[in-house]
Amino acid sequence: MDYLEFYNLNEQPFSNVVDNRFYYNTVQHSEALIRLRYAVDTMKGLAVVVGDIGTGKTTLARRMLDELDEAHYEAALLVILHSSVSSEWLLKKVAMQLGVRNLKESKVDILGDLYQRLAAIHEGGKKVAVLIDEAQMLQSKEIMEEFRGLLNMESPDGKLVTFVFFGLPELEGLLALDEPLKQRVAVKYRLKALQEDTTGEYIKHRLRIAGSGDGIFTDTAIHAVHRYSKGIPRLINTICDNALLEGFLLKKKMVDKDVIEDVAADLSLEDEKPPIRRFQV
Repeated sequence: MDYLEFYNLNEQPFSNVVDNRFYYNTVQHSEALIRLRYAVDTMKGLAVVVGDIGTGKTTLARRMLDELDEAHYEAALLVILHSSVSSEWLLKKVAMQLGVRNLKESKVDILGDLYQRLAAIHEGGKKVAVLIDEAQMLQSKEIMEEFRGLLNMESPDGKLVTFVFFGLPELEGLLALDEPLKQRVAVKYRLKALQEDTTGEYIKHRLRIAGSGDGIFTDTAIHAVHRYSKGIPRLINTICDNALLEGFLLKKKMVDKDVIEDVAADLSLEDEKPPIRRFQV
């Protein structure tokens, strides 16, 4: 028997692998998607989402990609895995993702073919969106200048392509490497940690998707999860996954605050205590 069987779950509810079935549409995620869709639909050219590690940027990017209906949008998602990518690599990757075939070696030729492809998509009545996850890895002025050049491709209606950057807060500093590009940011949104009530709703939502009809975490356990995770979804998942395993090993049908305390200690997570007030006498 494992914890899935012990808690009557069909699958792991707190995996950190992005799975849109477990997507929980918080108020801020809903607002972010509305703003980003506005940027794409009105052909603004550049939108930016920033947030600390684990706040759900990748989840949001995948959700947005899924919501861009192929009948009305030509959309692609690029994930930047390292900081050594060149502007040439980026240009070729964007062109390939948007359907440019038989890429030429000359940068000028690639730009020409990409423009023709974007114009054809526009004439076909579709909007183009390129979502770039981990955009803070694009750490050169040359790459920022390349994006500015791509945003010069326009129609009378607006930009022929809208880029949506998802990245850590340092992305804002990288945009400043090319001030004209920074000034072209039409929409910006910052993802924040979840509030305690939203943390509880998030936990219960994921449990329901995994097949749980009953609450497994006590209210005090949820409070402790929020305290130790500081509302960061990735940490919430890690704590809750370990808590289910710990609860199974202890044969506890309900995960309580004590289990969360033990898990937090094992994971070396610090409790955020209020500062001690000192009074002069």
